Amino acid sequence: MSFVETEERRALRAAVSELGRKYGYAYFNEKARSGGQTTELWQEAGKLGYLGVNLPEQYGGGGGGMADLSIVLEELGAAGCPLLMMVVSPAICGTVIARFGTQGQKEQWLPGLADGSTTMAFAITEPDAGSNSHGITTTARRTDSGWTLSGRKVYISGLDVAKAVLVVGRTEDARTGRLKPALFVVPTDAPGVEFRQIEMDLISPDKQFALFLDDVALPPEALVGSEDAGLMQLFAGLNPERVMASAFAIGIGRHALDKAVAYVKQREVWGKPIGSHQGLAHPLAQCKIELELARLMMQKAAALYDAGDDVGAGEAANMAKYAAAEATVRATDQAVQCLGGNGMTVEYGVASLVAAARASRIAPVSREMILSFVAQHSLGLPKSY
Repeated sequence: MSFVETEERRALRAAVSELGRKYGYAYFNEKARSGGQTTELWQEAGKLGYLGVNLPEQYGGGGGGMADLSIVLEELGAAGCPLLMMVVSPAICGTVIARFGTQGQKEQWLPGLADGSTTMAFAITEPDAGSNSHGITTTARRTDSGWTLSGRKVYISGLDVAKAVLVVGRTEDARTGRLKPALFVVPTDAPGVEFRQIEMDLISPDKQFALFLDDVALPPEALVGSEDAGLMQLFAGLNPERVMASAFAIGIGRHALDKAVAYVKQREVWGKPIGSHQGLAHPLAQCKIELELARLMMQKAAALYDAGDDVGAGEAANMAKYAAAEATVRATDQAVQCLGGNGMTVEYGVASLVAAARASRIAPVSREMILSFVAQHSLGLPKSY
């Protein structure tokens, strides 16, 4: 891993940053507050090849990896328009299908995921199975024509724009009778599929849903990969999720920090800019340091994943997600503090970032679960749950 980005990645970062500034926070905020979607930005990013930069070239992707895709999301976030569905559609779903899908599944789904014409959601969390994914009860049963899938999921992003959802369910092992994890691609318009929006106190164009699966009939080819390798396939998708969640948080933190720095440079009290006071300058410098450190760990996680080291990537991706969440929470809070009363106004667009930053401590995995993971797997301490 080099600490100097390649010329191609520097060019990608610059190009995506330019696209992000073309739309910017005002566009993103208007869509969020009006209940709209960032369709124009999503489609243009797909047309330019940014959404599928991590997917195989033979299916319309860029042939890159998570390091490239994380650059795209980070720069869009830094410009004020983070696309949450990038975490889900190309990163989780695209990666899982590219690595484990059949030839037919790759041909059916990857081109659309790469160019943005198809969006796929991801469903794992259940009302009684959040961090404890082993408690999932959504169950798939074999039938003469394929599978029937039943269960309930919550906090599923983007079902209103998705053509399909990659569902984490469980199948019964015929030998032991035990349930084991398995992944299924489910069209969102299939009979038996219903979803309802969950009202959130988040200002975001990306909406959250409860998903209901009532004896949904699926063909055999809905199963992704091997029925006996569901857990391995699941973690292959969750590592990219954590890398991209880090990029999402870092982008928001950078955007907040940039707004704060610009404000304290021009806001004058007692005859000089308030940014000259260490009471504001030092906290902002600390935010800069922490965001850069989080980015380094994210880049390490992406490099390990792209190199095929799933175990090493798992540790680094969890650490990156933790660091990025903590850094963006501090950066957004400090941005509000620097702007004072202006930091609470719609005009300056800082307070709206606080809830999104705070959510990064919770989703897609809580800081407490990451600390437990590191304590157990990195430090060798006894398992606490």
